[in-house]
Amino acid sequence: MEAFSERPLSPERHPSVGRSRKGRASRLDPRSAAGQVFLLQVVIVVLLVVAAVVCMVLEAASDALQQGRRESVIAAQSFASAPGVAAALQSRDPSAVLQPSAEAARKRTGMDFVVVLSTKGIRYTYPYPREIGKKFVGDIAPALKGRTVVEQAGGPPLPAGQGTDVQAVVPVTDSRGKVVGLVSAGITVKSVAGLWLPQLPIIMASGAVALALAMTGTTLVSRRLRRQTFGLAPVELAQLYEHHDAVLHAVREGVLITDADGRLLLANDEATRLLGLPADVRGRSVRELGLSEPVMSLLSSREEVTDEVRRAGDRLLVVNKRPTYPGGDRGGSVVTLRDTTELAEISGRAEVSRERLKLLYEAGVRIGTTLDVRCTAQELADVAAPQFADLVTVDLLDAVLRGWEPTAEGWRHLRRAAIGGEQRMMPVYPLDEVIAFSPRTPQMRTLQEGRGMLETDLRRSDGWREQDPERARKALEGGLRSLVAVPLRARNVPLGVANFYRTADSPAFEPEDLTFAEELAVRAAVAIDNARRFTREHTMAVALQRSLLPRGQPEQDALEVAWRYLPSEAGVGGDWFDVIPLPGARVALVMGDVVGHGLHAAATMGRLRTAVHNFSTLDLPVDEVLGNLDDLVVRMDNETNRGDAVDGQEGEGVTGATCLYAVYDPVAGTCTAARAGHPEPVMVRPDGTVACLGVPVSAPLGLGGYPFESVEVSLPEGSQLVLYTDGLVENRAHDFDVGMERLRRALGGSGKRTPEELCQAVIDALKPSRPSDDIALLTARTRMFPPSRVAEWEVPPDPALVPSVRARCRETLLKWGLEETGFATELIVSELVTNAIRYGSPPVGVRLLHGRCLICEVSDGSGTSPRLRRAATTDEGGRGLFLVAQFAQRWGTRYTTRGKVIWTEQLLHDGESAASGVAPVDFLLDQFDLDQFDDPGS
Repeated sequence: MEAFSERPLSPERHPSVGRSRKGRASRLDPRSAAGQVFLLQVVIVVLLVVAAVVCMVLEAASDALQQGRRESVIAAQSFASAPGVAAALQSRDPSAVLQPSAEAARKRTGMDFVVVLSTKGIRYTYPYPREIGKKFVGDIAPALKGRTVVEQAGGPPLPAGQGTDVQAVVPVTDSRGKVVGLVSAGITVKSVAGLWLPQLPIIMASGAVALALAMTGTTLVSRRLRRQTFGLAPVELAQLYEHHDAVLHAVREGVLITDADGRLLLANDEATRLLGLPADVRGRSVRELGLSEPVMSLLSSREEVTDEVRRAGDRLLVVNKRPTYPGGDRGGSVVTLRDTTELAEISGRAEVSRERLKLLYEAGVRIGTTLDVRCTAQELADVAAPQFADLVTVDLLDAVLRGWEPTAEGWRHLRRAAIGGEQRMMPVYPLDEVIAFSPRTPQMRTLQEGRGMLETDLRRSDGWREQDPERARKALEGGLRSLVAVPLRARNVPLGVANFYRTADSPAFEPEDLTFAEELAVRAAVAIDNARRFTREHTMAVALQRSLLPRGQPEQDALEVAWRYLPSEAGVGGDWFDVIPLPGARVALVMGDVVGHGLHAAATMGRLRTAVHNFSTLDLPVDEVLGNLDDLVVRMDNETNRGDAVDGQEGEGVTGATCLYAVYDPVAGTCTAARAGHPEPVMVRPDGTVACLGVPVSAPLGLGGYPFESVEVSLPEGSQLVLYTDGLVENRAHDFDVGMERLRRALGGSGKRTPEELCQAVIDALKPSRPSDDIALLTARTRMFPPSRVAEWEVPPDPALVPSVRARCRETLLKWGLEETGFATELIVSELVTNAIRYGSPPVGVRLLHGRCLICEVSDGSGTSPRLRRAATTDEGGRGLFLVAQFAQRWGTRYTTRGKVIWTEQLLHDGESAASGVAPVDFLLDQFDLDQFDDPGS
């Protein structure tokens, strides 16, 4: 046979009849089986030839030796028995007598030597005379006793040369039988080649014939094997057998092969296991194996079977049967068996694993959708019941529900946060009840040990029953049977316990269920901890925001306002708004937005809102207010960049903010506004038309160095201003332009709506379902001061005309019905006009406004501002502003493009001045002339 490597194992590889020399030579390749067999035969033939030659050589040598022994004995005995030898040995010179006779006998018999010896072993004769008289080499003792000795020995040189020396020693006796001497005859066996060389050609010819026969036989056998093995080499056949045997016994299907007579030829390990076959089944009839009738009839019949289910003991087997020789008459069949019982079990396990993975995925999607602790706990309960447990309860530490950091001191008191599943008549603790668990309960043990607890049968759980024996008894009567309690831990901190219960209608929990419950609890704990931390931050941010945003509407006469603030899902952000009353019955409207969310954004918003209040107190122009805010934001950024921020501060440094600042004057009916990167305000006219206010946009706050432009717009009475942040008009669903268009549609036709109604309508129309940014909205409807409540006139720069100004002021107050406040008002106007004439510059004007309070304004063209100081008792002046401050509720200075305005406000209560009846003022008026009360103005 021949080894064929790297070839596909196919039965179609038949050797062709006509082979080339190369093909014939390959059959005798030493690497092939045929070549190896041929080499073995060659070695055997050679060994046989060599053995034959050796045997012939040995036989020839043995024959030559035996012949030499016989001849030496005959020659020695013949010479010893010759007449006169015994007498010669007893003569005076035996050598002289016997030497010629011995040489003659040697030459006549063909011996190499005939030696006559004395009884002492001394030579009397020898072919070489010089050796006569020397000691004989050999054993003569037996001969002295009368026996013949034949031996191989070596001695002096012989005429025949080197070779095997065979010598015989015989005794010579006299007439009385006495040994009188010895005769030794020997021959040298030189070579036996002549005996076996003639037979060598016969042996070699026989070996050649044997080799030719071996080659012919090997070739014929190789061809036959190649035909029967389809050209496969022995190595390939061995591999096929090994693979066949390995696969046959490793496959998880039973395989049976029967012959035409119904005898079992093969049964692999799986078939033996499935059918319970004995070890010695090969060759036995299938009817002798004790199989069940369905299986036995299947194996005995010749019908084909495809995926039929047959019962074998307690197993259901899927059977397939095919003939071993399709279309032939040789019979036999192959039967395969597959255990559907185990497949069903495996399928069930796979289905359980798939359901568990699906439930974990569902938990990852459904748990933590909100940042509310209770909602997250309820999501855990709803996900686990009823897919994993019949009843689920979640108990959390009270500190977790409040957003605080949990501590071990609170473990004994947990609050029921969620219940899921079919409660039916189960007596479980209700929601929001505080539960004090005893130390032996599974809930307390799982908190202390930090691992899940499995109670497969609650009827044998003493620790669980001792918590509330009566409630436990009712629960067991209701069918509660099994419990898994797992801790809810995040960042290695316990948050609470999740309890999973099963009733008697469901299988009890197993260790695998405990592992799954722990995995479910880990995912839920992360979401609960995130919600807890958000609750903490949200609570702090809300508290901070409530302290920073307006809590109520300030008293003012210029606007009717309403607002809405909606935080995003991420929590409180940096949006803010404000309504700030200003001197002269004016009102400032502010809307701002700080980048970011959380505590940092809220704190930054508070700083900016406080700054706006301070700047508005100075009564600065709107563009200067935004400029000062811009400088403040830049300084805040620089502080953060220099590392001046507190370590561990939440959030990052301020990266920017937007702001809109507008001032409405109800006397002139104008609105002056400026915006720093903020969305433009919208105006709704009394007839319902909607238009933008036309405020030019400037750079956001925090960039530094950019100017801010302002615009002054006249507003009809009853117009509504709508201020908002970008969260109202821009979100992930649409861009800014779409949001503005939706805002215009929501505001259309709203001229008759109140600000509250307008706010609600806008929120209902534009609020997203899941806001991603804060929404701040402020609506303000304008009012105008009626001309009848405004008195204004110019004063010539002459101090002598101050009494006429007081008189005109008195007449105006009488017309308004404020005669009770006349004295204080005359005093204030007189002092302010006197200072304006003396220390200011023309033109000097006086304006009185009657609203929620009485406002007195004196203007002049000077830019210097008076200041309040206390005069000494010896000073003749310097007490005028002191008196003004005593009679007015508030007073101050504001600058205009034409100079300054000194203003005062007096509260009105039922026609009486709040400053009437002040004793220190009466005392001063009694002692000093009012004409001397003046302020040097600096």
